[in-house]
Amino acid sequence: MRFRKSTSKVTMPFHDFIHHLEQQLQLPLPGQDAHLKMASANRLRLKAQPNEKTRRSAVLILFYPYRDKIFAPLILRPKYDGVHAGQMAFPGGRYEKTDENLIRTALREAQEEIGIKAADVKVLGKLTELFIPPSNFYVLPVVGKLPYKPDFYPDPREVEAVLEVSLDELLDEGVIGRTQLEVRGVTIETPFYDIQGHKVWGATAMMISELTTLLG
Repeated sequence: MRFRKSTSKVTMPFHDFIHHLEQQLQLPLPGQDAHLKMASANRLRLKAQPNEKTRRSAVLILFYPYRDKIFAPLILRPKYDGVHAGQMAFPGGRYEKTDENLIRTALREAQEEIGIKAADVKVLGKLTELFIPPSNFYVLPVVGKLPYKPDFYPDPREVEAVLEVSLDELLDEGVIGRTQLEVRGVTIETPFYDIQGHKVWGATAMMISELTTLLG
């Protein structure tokens, strides 16, 4: 099932968009209300909570300009024997003791996974931390920008493909639908974003929902 199609396009220059986004990130965040719009029925029913074994992690939502459009990379995880195998995600990973904070985690992991130059990234702010029950991680979405289109060098152990997703695609309500997925033997009913033929659901979809809500 698909929802209403949006024909709006982002026409503002990259600099103006970044300025607007940076301002919005200083305001109270949409948080859980935005997350719930893209939460699976299983998540809503189970209401899982963090515990003493929950680990911290961070992802990077990275915007950059290219040919008068604004883009952010998503990655496709390889298929392996793990909770998030074959899923779409933002680059990121677990906090390490050598990281001074979770922002550093997001930058380091993005550099390791897709080869961007972390030193060139300007951090704009953070979205709301989100608990991921299947892997028992608390994940912090860090928002940043590069002033140029990066070259991507994906680590094949972590990344099967890098998708360069335009802001127009993320804001298009026509890419939102609902489906049933078979995940590790369990049927999950969930909303999703149809991004370049891939279903983006779960925590990543919930992060996108908060981002697009914030942008208004």
